[in-house]
Amino acid sequence: MEKISAIIANYKEVPGGLIEAFHAIQKEYSYIPEEALKEAAKAFNLPLSKVYGVATFYSYLSVKNRGKNIIRVCASAPCHIKGAAEVVAAVEKELGIKLGETTADGKFALEATECVGACQMTPVITINGKPFGDLTPEKVPAVLAQFK
Repeated sequence: MEKISAIIANYKEVPGGLIEAFHAIQKEYSYIPEEALKEAAKAFNLPLSKVYGVATFYSYLSVKNRGKNIIRVCASAPCHIKGAAEVVAAVEKELGIKLGETTADGKFALEATECVGACQMTPVITINGKPFGDLTPEKVPAVLAQFK
């Protein structure tokens, strides 16, 4: 809780600080714990319902406990056309989970997302925000091995 309070304190006086605090908390915990929502509501003097609304509005934020490494698969049309479904299948096979799930050891979570802004190298996945493009199912094990 001290770490959460310290993170929130860093952004309390910054315009738009709530979202920045949530990004920093999520970077630390891979999600925004309930106690962080309560602490943010208190620090930013906002109703808990508004704080929760912000935390659940943006697709890059999560209030659900997820894996340490967040794999996001671009589900936009260019990636779809260039083989994103085959890349997803390879990731699912490699990790033994389906889209929307977290591995039993908590190391990886697999999510779909809209365009990640890297259409020049479709299909693209991001892992903890780092893009990996021009993927093929054959390249997936080597990419994931960097995070195991």
